[in-house]
Amino acid sequence: MNKYPAWKYAVIVIALVIAFFYTLPNFFGKSPAVQVSGLRANKADTALIARVQDALKEASLSATSVELEGETIKLKLADANMQLKVRDALQAKLGEGYVVALNQLSNSPEWLHKLGAQPMSLGLDLRGGVHYLMKVDMKFAVDKAVDRYVGDVRVLLRDKKIYHNGISRNDDKVIVRFKEKAELDKAIKEIGSQAPELQLRDTQDAGDFVLTAVMRPETLKKLQDNALEQNITALRKRVNELGVSEPIVQQQGQGRILVQIAGCLDPAQCKEVIGRTASLELRLVAEDQAVGQGRDAFERYRNEAAPFGTEKMIASNGEVVLVKKQIVVTGDKVTDAQPGFDSQNGQPTVSVRLDAAGGRAMLQTTRENLKKRMAMIMIEKGKPEVLTWPVINGEFGPQFQITGMANPNESKNLALLLRAGALAAPMEIIEERTIGPSLGAENIEKGMNSLLFGFALITIFMIAYYMLFGVISVFALGANLLFLVAILSMLQATMTLPGIAAIALTLGMAIDANVLINERIREELRNGMSPQMAIQAGYDRALDTIIDSNITTLIAGLALLIWGSGPVRGFAVVHCLGIVTSIFSAVMVSRGIVNLIYGGKKKVNKLLIGNVNWHKSDVSTAKAAKAAKA
Repeated sequence: MNKYPAWKYAVIVIALVIAFFYTLPNFFGKSPAVQVSGLRANKADTALIARVQDALKEASLSATSVELEGETIKLKLADANMQLKVRDALQAKLGEGYVVALNQLSNSPEWLHKLGAQPMSLGLDLRGGVHYLMKVDMKFAVDKAVDRYVGDVRVLLRDKKIYHNGISRNDDKVIVRFKEKAELDKAIKEIGSQAPELQLRDTQDAGDFVLTAVMRPETLKKLQDNALEQNITALRKRVNELGVSEPIVQQQGQGRILVQIAGCLDPAQCKEVIGRTASLELRLVAEDQAVGQGRDAFERYRNEAAPFGTEKMIASNGEVVLVKKQIVVTGDKVTDAQPGFDSQNGQPTVSVRLDAAGGRAMLQTTRENLKKRMAMIMIEKGKPEVLTWPVINGEFGPQFQITGMANPNESKNLALLLRAGALAAPMEIIEERTIGPSLGAENIEKGMNSLLFGFALITIFMIAYYMLFGVISVFALGANLLFLVAILSMLQATMTLPGIAAIALTLGMAIDANVLINERIREELRNGMSPQMAIQAGYDRALDTIIDSNITTLIAGLALLIWGSGPVRGFAVVHCLGIVTSIFSAVMVSRGIVNLIYGGKKKVNKLLIGNVNWHKSDVSTAKAAKAAKA
């Protein structure tokens, strides 16, 4: 009657074994480590591992292990003091083309790593660091775009010799006045073809024909999305210079950016870095100073001063480039940059668009310097870096393509850098928190103690009240906690204080299902049902109640997940996963144990389930009582 088929026991055992192995890495702790990753053209590979090992040997330092994981080299170290020494040595040896960051690596055995079992990451509130919530001024981005359209329309009408009575802006609208209807019609045709992202409307006012241009809704949304994306990209690039591992820079809500920097305990320094501006410049390469052919023609100037009228710069791949001091176009003239592919040979490209002034300067420069090189230079904190310096193959104006990228990912990164040369819109910090490492350790200790004490109190109550069935319930509760931690580890979730709170809540809610089952079994025993029948009826009849109650709670958790943000979403994720594991452990795991104990017995004369201990003689007594009532 109360027997599970073999496949159900197999499912339970396999689930417990997998959960055990994926939970295990969380108990080995972590060691101080340093991670090295490349910027843009620089990559972490076996050659870089050799350079890292040489740098450690020169500095008389050692690492417990050196591994290449994806595009990052990770060095595990003996202690925190060695960690700082290794970081300083590698920064001095590798230079600015690489990010050397502090990190922590798991001490779990290698065979667990091969299984893909990794511990959960710790959030800022458990690890220490700084937290900023920044608000992007979207109105500034829109105003800047409208001003750009005013200039573009003015230049377009002048080039096409379309006469007007003046161009102005009113909020987010570009307004052009005409004396003659024919001029208005020509303007509508030209503006419509050159700027299809503008929505045009013509009216009459005081004898003038008025043309009103406003950005289409989809264009406005794209502008705001690009502004947010550019700011996020610029912030990520700047945060890397702090030398911290796995910083979080992501959108949170409409027009807001969350920045969490674990390990950075100087708020003033963090504010200086994330609030810094950058600029982009396009200059001609000093071809007349080349002494050879190819991209290494300027290598002799690495240790020499730059000739008169030129500047010596270093490209992202370490090459020396001589550029002329005269600036052709600055980054504020770039209105858009999008990655794509060349229509002729399918190679990755970046399509760049300049405003009217930048287009005129580019047209004149390229017309006069065909087959020469033009350098695109990023300048941050007064340090210039040449992103690329391609050959000018033809004259072009406000729109042109950059070719020569090795892969689509490089073209995407270059497009983002061109757009993110400076912040697309100013930002202000609306929320700021600093959490020290000691406070983070204290939060971990208190969170773990709350879970342990809560589990212990539940264990004492369940065993004292339900006896053997209480022991079974506690085992199912432990399995539930094991499943939940394993799933979070598999997902590489970041554990935070709200996550610990969600685990504690899951334990309290999970035991409710076992309480319902145990009380239902006791009720059936009181009604005179035999133990075997009571077990079956108890589980079957409690199942609907358990599912109904958990589904309603799951709906509330999904609502938090969909409409919440930040810590609320973190709580909701753990909460929803805990509900799923609770149903499995409370129903399937606990019943499997009960079936192992009682299912093999043909007759059961007594159930240890608290103060309702059924005996065979109770059946006739219960039947007699029912007959008397009838």
